[in-house]
Amino acid sequence: MNVKPIPTVDQRINDIRMRTAEIVNDDILPNEAKIWGFRRGGNGTGDDVARKEARQLRDDIKAKVKKAGLWAPHLPQEYGGMGLDFMTHAYMNEVLAYAIGAASLFGVVAPNSGNQTILVKYGTEEQKQKWLLPLIDGTMESGFSMTEPHNPGSDPRSLDTSAVRDGDEWVINGHKWFTSNGLAADFFIVMCRVQDEAGDGGSTGRMAQIIVPTDTPGVNIVRGIGIWGRDSSDHCEVVYENVRVPLDNILGQVGQGHQAAQDRLGAGRIFHCMNSVGQMWRAFDLMIERARTRKVHGGLLKDKQFIQGFIADSYIDIQTSRLMTIHAAEKIDQNDKEARTDISALKVYVPDAYHRVVDRAIQVWGAAGVSNDLPLAGMYMGARTLRLADGPDEVHKILIAKNVLGRYDAGETWDFGN
Repeated sequence: MNVKPIPTVDQRINDIRMRTAEIVNDDILPNEAKIWGFRRGGNGTGDDVARKEARQLRDDIKAKVKKAGLWAPHLPQEYGGMGLDFMTHAYMNEVLAYAIGAASLFGVVAPNSGNQTILVKYGTEEQKQKWLLPLIDGTMESGFSMTEPHNPGSDPRSLDTSAVRDGDEWVINGHKWFTSNGLAADFFIVMCRVQDEAGDGGSTGRMAQIIVPTDTPGVNIVRGIGIWGRDSSDHCEVVYENVRVPLDNILGQVGQGHQAAQDRLGAGRIFHCMNSVGQMWRAFDLMIERARTRKVHGGLLKDKQFIQGFIADSYIDIQTSRLMTIHAAEKIDQNDKEARTDISALKVYVPDAYHRVVDRAIQVWGAAGVSNDLPLAGMYMGARTLRLADGPDEVHKILIAKNVLGRYDAGETWDFGN
C-alpha cells in the first residue's frame, strides 16, 4: 500500500497512518493467506496445524501493534486504547481496511468495538468492570441485538421487543434476527421498548438498551442465518421468552436507547465508508497490477481502451468517495448538526461506488476475480451488503430530500460551500 504523508493534515495523523501502513505492508499483506487461509477448506490435522500457525501469526502481529501504540484506536487511553478523535480514526481506517482482517489485528472487531464504545459512554462503573474490561481483554465476546424479522430495521419506532419492570428485574420478550456475533457472544446488548404496566411502550422515547447474558434462561438462539449461499453465519435469529435480568443491566436511562443506537450507527456509517475507501484502494491496485501484466490478443490489457475506461472510472469513484467521507467526518468532528445530510449522501454513494470499483477489478481479473485466491469476491459481497447495513439506500435518499426541501421551504437555498 502506497501511503505517504498528506500535507494538509496534522503531523500526528500522518505519523499514525505511516506506522499503520508499515505493519500492514510488512506483516499482514505478505501473510494474508496464512493468517486467514485455514478458513477456506479441508479437515483434519492439516487444518489444526494451519489454525495454530495462524493464531500464532495473529498474536505476533497484535503484540507488534500494541508495542507501536496503535492498539484499539476507538477506545479512550484509560481503557488501553489510543483515544483518537473522530477524524484521526477515520484517516487511520482507510489504511487498516486495505488488508483483509487488519482491523481485528489492531483491536477493532465488530460488534465488540461498537459495544465497547457504547459501554464507555453509557455504562456505569460496575457495568464497565463486569462487561467492558473483559471485552477489551478478549476474555468475553458480545453481540448487538436490534433488528427484528417482522419489522423494518430502518424504522426504530417499529421495534417491539419489550422490557417490563417486575420488582428488581426486567422481563424481556421479543424476536430478533441478524444479531451479530450471536454464536460466540457471552452477552447481547438488546434494543428494547420499555413498557409500563398497561403494556404501552410509547414511541422512541421509551427505548432502552439492556445487557443480557446469553446463558440467561429464555434466551433461545434459533440459528445462525445463512447468507450469500452459505449454510450458516454468526448473524443469529434469537427469541427472548420471559428473559429476566437485573434492572442494573440497563445502559443509561430509559429513553436513551434510541440515541445510543444513533451514536453507534452515525459513527459506524463514517467508518464503514472509510473502510470501503481502503478496500477500493486495494481493488484498484489489484486491477492495475493485472492490467499491466496480462497479455491478451497481442497486447497488454492496460493498452485496451475498455480497460483504460475502467481505470479512469474507478479513480473517479475512489476520489469522490474519499472526499465525501472526509468532508462528513470533518462536520461530525465540529459537532455540525447538518452533518446528517452528508452522512446519508455518502452512505448511499460510497457503497455503490465500492461495488462498481470491485466489479471492474473482477472483470479485469476474469475467472480469477471470483476465486478464493483473491479478496475481490468477498469485497463484492461486502459492498452489496453495505447498501442495506446501517439503513438502506432508499431511506437515506428520503432523508436527504427532506432536509434539502426543508431548507427551501424555510425561504433559504442550499449552501454547497458549507
